[in-house]
Amino acid sequence: MSADEALRMGLVNYVYPDDEFRAKAREYADQIANAAPLSVRYIKRLVYQGLNADLLSHLDTLSSHIALVRTSNDHKEAVAAAKEKRAPKFSGT
Repeated sequence: MSADEALRMGLVNYVYPDDEFRAKAREYADQIANAAPLSVRYIKRLVYQGLNADLLSHLDTLSSHIALVRTSNDHKEAVAAAKEKRAPKFSGT
C-alpha cells in the first residue's frame, strides 16, 4: 500500500516527503511531550488496553478516564492557560 493510499483510507494522518519526515516526527513527539502528563498516560493506557478489550469495555474505561482528567489540576491549568493566552505548566496531577 502506498503512503497516499494509507492517507486516503484514514490509516495515517499525515504523509511527508522523506526530507521533511524527521523534523515533522520530532515536532509531533515534542507536542506529545509537552502535553498534560496525566492525559498522555491515560491515552497510552487506553491504546494498549484497547488491543484486548471489547468496544463496550473500552468506551466505559474511556469515560472513566475523561472524568478523572476533567477534574485534574492539569485540566484547570490548561483552561487557565488558554484563557490567559499562555503556555500551560503541567504538574501531572
